[in-house]
Amino acid sequence: MIHRMEALNSLKPIDICGSNEVFSLAEDSGHERDTKENLGKLSEDNIKLVEQFGASNLKDMEDLPDFYTFNNSLMHSHRDFDKFLHTMKRGERSAIVSGFNASGTPHMGHISVFDTNLFFQRKYGAYMFIPISDDESYIAGKIKTQEEGLYNSLHLARTIVAFGFDTGRTKLIIDQLYTDIYNLAIKLSRGVNLSEIKAVYGYTQENNIGLHFYPTIQAAHVLFPQTHGIPNVLVPIGPDEDAHLRVCRDIADKFGFRKPAVLHSVFMPGLDGSKMSKSKKNAIFFLDSENEIKKAVMSAYSGGQQTVEAHRKLGGNPDMDVAYFYLKSYFLTAEEARELMDQYRKGVKLSGELKGMLLEKILDRVHDFKERYDKVTIKDLKKVILVNDEVDLETLVDKVGVFEG
Repeated sequence: MIHRMEALNSLKPIDICGSNEVFSLAEDSGHERDTKENLGKLSEDNIKLVEQFGASNLKDMEDLPDFYTFNNSLMHSHRDFDKFLHTMKRGERSAIVSGFNASGTPHMGHISVFDTNLFFQRKYGAYMFIPISDDESYIAGKIKTQEEGLYNSLHLARTIVAFGFDTGRTKLIIDQLYTDIYNLAIKLSRGVNLSEIKAVYGYTQENNIGLHFYPTIQAAHVLFPQTHGIPNVLVPIGPDEDAHLRVCRDIADKFGFRKPAVLHSVFMPGLDGSKMSKSKKNAIFFLDSENEIKKAVMSAYSGGQQTVEAHRKLGGNPDMDVAYFYLKSYFLTAEEARELMDQYRKGVKLSGELKGMLLEKILDRVHDFKERYDKVTIKDLKKVILVNDEVDLETLVDKVGVFEG
């Protein structure tokens, strides 16, 4: 399996079986209006990529993979994904490059991309290259020190391995530990100028020089598999990251590399109905405790009525219900989602029951993840993390306490 509004403390938790306290649409029409507007905007950036920046809509592509992230429209648009898929099916060595920021930790919003990557690895034997951007986190001010970036990256490495990737076909790139990536970035830097970077990113003279140079490091991450004999490359990203790949594809052309294909996922809403964000505390993280997850799920924005009686009579609005949105996106077939939507609209199913269903499925998934997390060893990390010859990875891992607690 894989994948706006007020603060969470303004939402009342409800009993898992459904009490007579359900979030009221009738009494908070302003909140409802904002939520509906923001949920409707989740694919706005994807639409803009198609209409204004030359991306292609996946709906126009034949023979999409039979996998829930495609079936449930969690993937929206692409650049040359059709070519990548056709080439991979023919048996050419293929790789997926899927980065992660060293200032964050995996949450439910990441699983659509992670699960898609895992699907391609298991079905087609794709290699995984996962850059953990410790250097970008530092130069962008997301973390205070490079040491913090390295600490976060090594802890993230254990989490990523626990997601289930094949350690024999997966490599993690932490730039502080594998500085060869900078040699490739220097080579590629001649393929882009300052005017282009300013035009794409909007940087000014006041921004530090690291930000101006970093797009070439990202390009080095993406093109790295091609320097090791894997020419067919896919990069699954959120729509807000497309600019990086437009720059990278231009650079690739100038140096004789094959342009990497791009797959755009859609944003998932946070529990309050807004864009999922660590800073808003509206996400469910894989290392959260069961109580933390339960509290978060039961606080999710609801499309139900104020009381059970009113809900039974008037029904709920699944288009406004975050629990329903998660269920239909991650866990249900199209037929199951339609049946649940019908029961919710008719008042047969309560908001609390939907949240209970979601909680059970998330806890099952998190339980499986944590079992794998506990089994990750230093041997696994040494197998997947690329390092310079002089780096003593085992000592570093021990120093930052990756396996403590």
